[in-house]
Amino acid sequence: MDVSKAPPPMPEGPSEKIGRYRWVIVTLLFAAMVINYVDRQTIGLLKADLSKEFGWDETHYADLVFYFQLAYAVAYLAWGKIMDKIGARWGFGIAFLIWQIAHIAHAGASHISGFIAARMGLGIGEAGGFPGGIKAVAEWFPKKERAFATGLFNAGTNIGAIVTPLVVPGIVLAFGWQMAFIVTGVAGLIWLPIWLLVYRTPREAKNLSATELAHIEQDPADPVEKIAWTKLLTKRETWAYALGKFLIDPIWWMFLFWLPDFLGKRYGLDLKTFGPPLIAIYLLSDVGSVAGGWMSSTLMKNGASINKARKLTMLVCALLAVPVIFASYASSVWLAVLIIGVATAAHQGFSANLYTLPSDVFPRGAVGSVVGIGGMLGAFGGMVFSKYIGSVLDSIGTYAPIFLVAGSAYLIALLVVHLLTPKMEPVKI
Repeated sequence: MDVSKAPPPMPEGPSEKIGRYRWVIVTLLFAAMVINYVDRQTIGLLKADLSKEFGWDETHYADLVFYFQLAYAVAYLAWGKIMDKIGARWGFGIAFLIWQIAHIAHAGASHISGFIAARMGLGIGEAGGFPGGIKAVAEWFPKKERAFATGLFNAGTNIGAIVTPLVVPGIVLAFGWQMAFIVTGVAGLIWLPIWLLVYRTPREAKNLSATELAHIEQDPADPVEKIAWTKLLTKRETWAYALGKFLIDPIWWMFLFWLPDFLGKRYGLDLKTFGPPLIAIYLLSDVGSVAGGWMSSTLMKNGASINKARKLTMLVCALLAVPVIFASYASSVWLAVLIIGVATAAHQGFSANLYTLPSDVFPRGAVGSVVGIGGMLGAFGGMVFSKYIGSVLDSIGTYAPIFLVAGSAYLIALLVVHLLTPKMEPVKI
């Protein structure tokens, strides 16, 4: 037996505090997700201006989203394997550098092909964000805390979506749209050296107490060897996660890339005025992200099984998303904001629990790969939905059919997850 790899004994003194260093890791992941979504959402805020300057129609914009998601899908699968191979520290760091450079490169585009190339580069880099984040959470948190930790760092996506309409319009109005990409891209690079200096695995971290390390490693040890994709693809649990992502990820893409357009067409808002509604929607999303993770973690602390805690929370979130079917019929912009905000909050709570499924049932050596497979299918679903959105808007010009799909996707996803993982037990490989 390798004594150096055995978990340290739990402290005898019951009053000794566990420690909080693991939350520093969540804070860094949170900051990365803020930057990730500023970079991702900038194009959505500039849709009207860029469409006017370059003569884009709905299909052109749908193509931008489509190719971003295509690159994201292919790279997501690769990043999952990379994270399992080289770890979250360097894997996440390399992914971050790629997406920041691609974000800045948007400023040099002068034709649709240039924007497509920049969006594909952004997709390749950003695809490493969540595999790296989930890998880091699996390394740094016991199972009963993972949904809450995931919800916290995932909340950074909503803060990024809030920061974007606060920052980008002012930069565009003062200096032009090119500077929106340059300023936010260069500012975001500050995060990278901090991550590389701070992040280590728990056993390598010098500032981690033995008590907190024991808390992190409280779950039974699982195999650390790498597991082939061919084996993972034969497991129902892999498909439960992947098909869940296929069904719900396209809805989030729609909210992210088309909400400014919806608010503009339905209620006459523009670059100067849609900031407050978007901020309100994503503040509600933040509440959902944290609350969804908190609810399942609290249920587990009170004795509920992983299966019951995750699925009950996901059911509540799925039901809260249903009213978004009526969003396009809202009589006022703020009623629409309330309906959509609750739906985005529901998405984030549902997503925080779905994201934990790989680390709940798979050994750590397979988590990154399963997350990669699911992310790839989620992006493929987004590609299909993007084409559908562009076609609907070009042909009938209303968001009603789009919101109908959005309101029903989560209940269908939960049904698929339940049918494929009725007990949510550890996978035997």
